[in-house]
Amino acid sequence: MQRLQAAHVERVPYEMLDLQFGQPPSLDPSASTARILQGRGGGCYHLNGAFSALLRELGYQVTRHLGGVQHSTEDPPKISRNHLALTVTGLPEAPEAAWLVDAGLGDGFHLPLRLREGSYDQGRYTYRIRPSEVAPGGWRFDHDPAGAFVGFDVAPGVAKMADFAEKWVWLSTAPESGFVRLCMLMRRDATGVDTLKALTLNRHGAEEVLETPEAWWTAAGDVFGIQRTLFTGDERDRLWQRLVEQHEGHASDEVINA
Repeated sequence: MQRLQAAHVERVPYEMLDLQFGQPPSLDPSASTARILQGRGGGCYHLNGAFSALLRELGYQVTRHLGGVQHSTEDPPKISRNHLALTVTGLPEAPEAAWLVDAGLGDGFHLPLRLREGSYDQGRYTYRIRPSEVAPGGWRFDHDPAGAFVGFDVAPGVAKMADFAEKWVWLSTAPESGFVRLCMLMRRDATGVDTLKALTLNRHGAEEVLETPEAWWTAAGDVFGIQRTLFTGDERDRLWQRLVEQHEGHASDEVINA
């Protein structure tokens, strides 16, 4: 399971380029799996939906949960359903243990985390797991201060993909949604995170503005594995126009709120 999550987050990017065209992808895990096999990524609903289906096929005991990512300290923590969270139990080496598993956070943890209170170091980051204060019986993940979000809470019950449908409609179509306002790609590896917000490529504070479509698509392919051939010429032109508008409007400096 450790190697599976690491391989997933290293190779499958957090990306929702389709929202820039007004074409939200389906929440169906089988459709998300097909999307990934075609060389695309997705948001948490798609990446964790597909990953949970894979783990189940391999015999793991996986539970989907309602989650809530806290993007800013100005926003109170809550189970907002803006995140699909996963837990795994019944591993042969620790049958009584539960694990927090996640392939859909962009700059989240690289390896699964044991669901017991404490601090956990992974590379340059330190995370914390503790009981949730907003979901009795659930758990709280506190991100490293250098992370792109504050943390997230996990409700204890079992969630269905349909439980996220209403929230996904808002996230993927509302003009005020951060995921609509800002085109963003992210990829996690053992030593850190690569982020591309509009035209700004960043790894641990080392920023580069990609000033041409050629430079942007080269980074999308080389860093995030998203090939330009997956999009039509018209789509690439429309996307570039959106990227320039977001960059010039400083959308890449904003905190994603969902």
